[in-house]
Amino acid sequence: MLYHLVFSTKYRRVVIDNNLDKLLKDICLEIQNRYEIHFVEIGTDKDHVHFLVQSVPMNSVISIVTKIKSITAREIFRIKPELKKEMWGASLWTSGYFAMTVGKHGNESQIAKYVNSQGRKNEYERIYRDQLKLFM
Repeated sequence: MLYHLVFSTKYRRVVIDNNLDKLLKDICLEIQNRYEIHFVEIGTDKDHVHFLVQSVPMNSVISIVTKIKSITAREIFRIKPELKKEMWGASLWTSGYFAMTVGKHGNESQIAKYVNSQGRKNEYERIYRDQLKLFM
């Protein structure tokens, strides 16, 4: 199964910079090694993260989301404890999330480009227009 997931930071706080982006991707590689979750693409913006993940059908979306959210938040706060203060002692992620299945032969490449383009405004706008064409 292939999923497009989006997690927003708590209170939509702008906390994701280049350092946190790299740290998040490194943590996701560790998750990939331990669980049956493959990160095809990870794209970050200042207050949210897009993931294109692949997993076995036995893993439900909620179990995938729970693993990713809990492990990334715990590890990021462990490595960067000052971020916990910046988040007012709250969690890293909001309680909600966006999840959509992605067809292997239909829109996987478009979604991968969209996820990869996060944080790059001009390229994002072009890909977003292309993405909308998929649904028209």
